[in-house]
Amino acid sequence: MPDGSRLSAATSPTLRADPLADATMARIFATAGGDGVPADEIALVNREIATWTNNAVLTGWRAAADVPAPIAAALEDFVREAHALPGWADPARIASAERTFMDIGMLSCTLLFCASLPECYVMPDLADVLHAAGQLEAHTDYRVRSTAAMIFPVMLRGGLCDATGAGLAQVLKVRLIHATIRHLVLRGSPEQALGAAAVPPLPAAGRGMHGVLHALGWDTAARGLPCNQQELAYTLLTFSYVFLRALRQLGLGLPPAQEEAYLHAWNVVGHVLGIERALMAGTMEEARSLFDRLQAEGDRQPRLPDPRPALAAALLATMERNIPLPLLRSFPLQLTRYLCGKTAARALGLKRHSALPARLLFLACLGTIRAIDTVVRVAVPDFSLSRMFTRVLGYRLTARMLMDQTRPLRLPDALLDQVGCTLHCWHTDPKAPGWLNRCEARLAGRKPEGQ
Repeated sequence: MPDGSRLSAATSPTLRADPLADATMARIFATAGGDGVPADEIALVNREIATWTNNAVLTGWRAAADVPAPIAAALEDFVREAHALPGWADPARIASAERTFMDIGMLSCTLLFCASLPECYVMPDLADVLHAAGQLEAHTDYRVRSTAAMIFPVMLRGGLCDATGAGLAQVLKVRLIHATIRHLVLRGSPEQALGAAAVPPLPAAGRGMHGVLHALGWDTAARGLPCNQQELAYTLLTFSYVFLRALRQLGLGLPPAQEEAYLHAWNVVGHVLGIERALMAGTMEEARSLFDRLQAEGDRQPRLPDPRPALAAALLATMERNIPLPLLRSFPLQLTRYLCGKTAARALGLKRHSALPARLLFLACLGTIRAIDTVVRVAVPDFSLSRMFTRVLGYRLTARMLMDQTRPLRLPDALLDQVGCTLHCWHTDPKAPGWLNRCEARLAGRKPEGQ
C-alpha cells in the first residue's frame, strides 16, 4: 500500500487502533513460530501482567527472570511508556469523581447492568467479537464481572492517582487484552492489515476463546480494525456519559461541575487505555454529540445475522435469573429500555421482549415515584424513592453476580478486600432517612443495619 494511501486510511478512527500496545504485542508474537494461536506467549503475558497488583508496582517494573528477553523487553518498554498519567490530568477533579462514585453507591451497579453494558453492545462490530468469543451468551456473568474488575479499581479512592491504588494497573491489563484481540482476529498486526486482503474465516474447532477469535475472519476494508479508536471511544462514553445521562433520567442528575469531573476522570482512564484525546468530551453536551455520532457511524453497516439481540437477551436473562421475586423480573428489561432509549432498544431487540402492559405499568410506577420525590424533596431535600428502588435492584444483582464468594472477582487480594468493604458500606444510603434505609433493606432481602 503506498504511503499516501496508508496515511489517508489512517484519517478514519475505525482504521486507527493503539500503536504502542499493538507494537508491544507484535514484538511478543514475533517470538512464536507458526501461523496458529500463540498460546504459550499469551499465557506468559497473562502470568506477567498478573503481577501488576497496584500502581506502585508499575514504577520500574521488571519481568521475571525466566521470561525470554524479547518478551521481557517488550513488556517493560510498554509499562515504562504507558503507566504515567497525562499532563492534563487534574487530581482534584479525579477525587471529585471518586466521591461521586462512592456517594451513588449501589445505584452505580444498577446503571452498569441496565445502561452502560447494554449500550456497549449496540456497536455492531463490538457485538460481533463478543458473539464470536461466546463471552456474553455463554458466559454473561464473566463479562459483567470482568467489566466490574476494571471499574471498581479505577473509581475507588486513589485508584488513578495513588501508588496504593490499582486503577492504572488494571487499565493497562485491559489495554494489552485489546491488542491481543486485534492480533488474534487479524492474524497479524493492525498495520499489516491496512490495505491487505480480508482475513478468511477458519473452520471452527472448539479451541477456546483465543482459538475462536483467531478463526473468526475479518474484512478490515469493510469493518475497520477490531477494537478500533471509534469503538474504544464509544465504550469509554458508556461508562461516563451514559452513566451520567441515566442519573438525569432517574431524576438524580448531578451539578454540572460534578458531571464534568466525572467525565474528566474517565478521560484520564481513556488516555491510559490508549484512546486519542480528540475522541474525548469535556462536557455533557459534547459527550452527547460525540456519543450519538459514534453510535450512528457504527450502526451504518449492520451485521447479518445481527448478533446484538442475542447478546442483549442473554444479559437480560442473566439479570432476571438473579431476581427472586417473579413480579419484579421484568423490571431490568423495562429499566434498560427506558435508560437506553428507542434507538438502542430497537438495535438490541428489546421491544420484542417487552409486553405493552408491563411497559405501561413500569412507566406509571416511574411517574408516580418521580412525582412523590418532587413533592417530598421540598421538605426533605435528599429524599428519593427512585434512588431507593434502583439501589435495591443494584443490590440484588451485585449480591449474586459480583459478591459470590465461590467466584470472587479476578482482582489482587488486597483490592478484592477493598471492593468487598466498599460494597458492604453501600448497604446503607447516607442520604436517606433511617426508615427509608430499613425499607430498602427489607426489599433487598437483607437485615437492616444494627439488627
